[in-house]
Amino acid sequence: MKSDYLFVYGTLLKGFDSYMSKFLDKNADFIGEGYINGKLFEVSWYPGAVISKNPAEKVYGHIFKIHELKKTFKILDDYEGVGDSSAEYSNEYKRELIETFLKDGQVLLTWVYTYNNATDHLRLIASGDFLK
Repeated sequence: MKSDYLFVYGTLLKGFDSYMSKFLDKNADFIGEGYINGKLFEVSWYPGAVISKNPAEKVYGHIFKIHELKKTFKILDDYEGVGDSSAEYSNEYKRELIETFLKDGQVLLTWVYTYNNATDHLRLIASGDFLK
């Protein structure tokens, strides 16, 4: 399955003051705001989202349409720590395709970097919004 879209919910959000947020802004078109069904946790100074089947659990963020998929995702995958899952320590994030819901009700299949470790020791961000 393939998608040109990326849903972000943390340090890649449009307007977040980071080098990688600015990189994404230059290498993708901002589509709009939306959400995924999931839970958001405070990992450190950045968040981690896990997918949920419960429609009441939402993680809010931004959707982008990526230019030059291979090149852009290589840089983003490196930033998110996605790589060889057979390594001694699992990667902190994985990139997966999931349904994302835009404010206008449209549903898109987007790539999302989801947290790939245990969350029982992390603080839940109950609002589902990293910037609130």
